[in-house]
Amino acid sequence: MTSGPTIAIIGAGMGGLTAAAALRHVGVDVTVYEQARQFSRLGAGIQVGCNAMHVLRGLGLEPRMRAEAFYPRSWNNKEWQTGEVKFDQIFGPSAEARYGAPYLLAHRGDLHGALMSTVPPEHVRLSHTLVGLDENAHGVRLSFADGSSVVADAVIGADGVHSTVKDLLFGESEANFTGRIAYRTTFPAQLLDGYEIDECTKWWGPDRHIVIYYVNPDRGEVYFVTSQPEPEFTVESWSAKGDMDTLRAAFEGFHPQVQHTLKACPDVHKWALVDRDPLDSWSVGTVTLLGDSCHPMTPYMAQGAAMALEDAVVLARLVDGADDRAGIADAFRRFEATRKQRTSRVQLSSRTNTWLKEPTDVDWVYGYNAWTTPLAD
Repeated sequence: MTSGPTIAIIGAGMGGLTAAAALRHVGVDVTVYEQARQFSRLGAGIQVGCNAMHVLRGLGLEPRMRAEAFYPRSWNNKEWQTGEVKFDQIFGPSAEARYGAPYLLAHRGDLHGALMSTVPPEHVRLSHTLVGLDENAHGVRLSFADGSSVVADAVIGADGVHSTVKDLLFGESEANFTGRIAYRTTFPAQLLDGYEIDECTKWWGPDRHIVIYYVNPDRGEVYFVTSQPEPEFTVESWSAKGDMDTLRAAFEGFHPQVQHTLKACPDVHKWALVDRDPLDSWSVGTVTLLGDSCHPMTPYMAQGAAMALEDAVVLARLVDGADDRAGIADAFRRFEATRKQRTSRVQLSSRTNTWLKEPTDVDWVYGYNAWTTPLAD
């Protein structure tokens, strides 16, 4: 049952769906508006850290994720040619005991599907592209490209690195193009033809790297993602195709595991890597930003989605009990105060691309529990 203020969420990605689920969990009436006409299971993996698993556990999704995702012994970091171990970050049962939740490797589509299952279909409106926001004393009017409009008491922008909500609140600004691109895909492990690869390894080269891991319990699918310099490419679409011969040439000389994986892979997608500097503010009145819309980051710590999931739970905890628009505006202020230091630290740490390259303090990342972390006044 829901009552009290209504909240519109822009974007049905990881952060938007988690926000919808968490807000419904505390009895808030939410509707999610998504510009896509449908969702597809893109060829992408995702590392679901212990901190993200705490979020999913609270939403009742842990059994499903354990059944669908891979449970690795570690995230191993190796030298690109010799395979010499630089740092082997152990996960498995020891990390689960230490941080109170498992570390899993999943297909991004499986995680998105799990989150979709927590929000009734009638609360998700596809084919809704936001074009305008107008806040007044009575609420926030949202205008969409198809000419329709709705009024809600509050709005959460969870619409990604090129957030329309952010642009409408604070003006348009360019993201930071890193001059680097990523190739990524999933493909059937049977194409490896029995060749043995590690469970999860990042192969560190002088100016590029590749991460390879399984995404399901039966090791039936392999995922890899790269990062390498290609400053002339600035396309950010996850569906843009890459050329396999170009990719293989870029990793010539890497360890045989890398060579064999790339040789077995039939096709690949590519996209430009971008982030932003931390924003000065996330909220205006009863409109706030969440996830990549306010703190997009490079993927080098595998924490971008996790930060959005954490945001969603902290925001729901703060909105819980807010019975009018003034209460929601105060909750949004406290949300930024609670989360900004942590997300800024992860943003800036990820930008350096040194995470786990050598022995690393990981407790501050994986030991965080969004359901219990102290909330700002």
